Amino acid sequence: MEAVEILAPDVGTDPACKALGVSRAGLYRRRAISKTAPRVPQKRPVPPRTLPSEERQAVLDILHSERFQDKAPHEVYATLLDEGAYHCSIRTMYRILEENAEVKERRNQLRHPDYKKPELLATAPNQVWSWDITKLMGPAKWSYFYLYVILDIFSRYVVGWMVATCESSELAKRLFKETCEKQVIQKGQLTIHADRGSSMKSKPVAFLFADLGITKTHSRPYTSDDNPYSEAQFKTLKYQPDFPERFGSIEDARSFCQTFFPWYNQEHKHSGISLLTPEVVHYGRAEEVIRSRQTVLTAAYAAHPERFVRKIPLHKPLPEAAWINPPKPATS
Repeated sequence: MEAVEILAPDVGTDPACKALGVSRAGLYRRRAISKTAPRVPQKRPVPPRTLPSEERQAVLDILHSERFQDKAPHEVYATLLDEGAYHCSIRTMYRILEENAEVKERRNQLRHPDYKKPELLATAPNQVWSWDITKLMGPAKWSYFYLYVILDIFSRYVVGWMVATCESSELAKRLFKETCEKQVIQKGQLTIHADRGSSMKSKPVAFLFADLGITKTHSRPYTSDDNPYSEAQFKTLKYQPDFPERFGSIEDARSFCQTFFPWYNQEHKHSGISLLTPEVVHYGRAEEVIRSRQTVLTAAYAAHPERFVRKIPLHKPLPEAAWINPPKPATS
């Protein structure tokens, strides 16, 4: 067989088999077996430039030393050169670290914490509030007024708002204290969600929440979806046809909000709460309004059933829950 393999490249497999009296099928079978047979790995020869084990250990000790334990190999290499010492190349330092499973970030720097996704559920008003601050442009360039808004996520009712000349934790504290008194919030009843602004994370606000028995949660950094109700409410505000590009004064801003928020709470038919107004849902009149609307729909069907497809039109029920980041269903 070996003679055939030597002769075949020059004259061809078939003539070589005929000349030497070897079965061509047997040759092919042997080739197939040799391809599938496991190869015995050969030990790689040690390059002559490889550092001896004692020198490699010396380099590892240097990298482990208190002086260099937080330094990258590039910095260690350059520092030793400045001091007139050379032990090995930068690549060799990395190889030695890799052999000891120590190739990782060595620099002494801040690690970003692993922020947990907030998952909040409200099944009734005054269980979860969301709050945020947005800027309203003032009369001159780079001048702003600050609108603080507290929203109930179940009813979408704006329970408190304020326009101020600055973003202040003390002003936020005062607004929350007044709003909780107005809504008669009891200890352990409420969770308040916000993003990670300075006022939201301030100690005065945190101490007030602790005194009132309120649980506070925060969005993950740079994740606007973690505070969707406040973001949507601000969009409704700023997309109003009469929302000005700039406010002439803080009095103008307050005057606009004094008109907008009563409309939003008492007249705005919100698509997220079955086209009911936030006030109707917040103060427990949703079922009454839905029954009244259903009576109208039933009468319309009785008068002209041909205008409807197969059945009496039904009013959409009020959602049973409002979520911030609902948990994903478990996959089987």
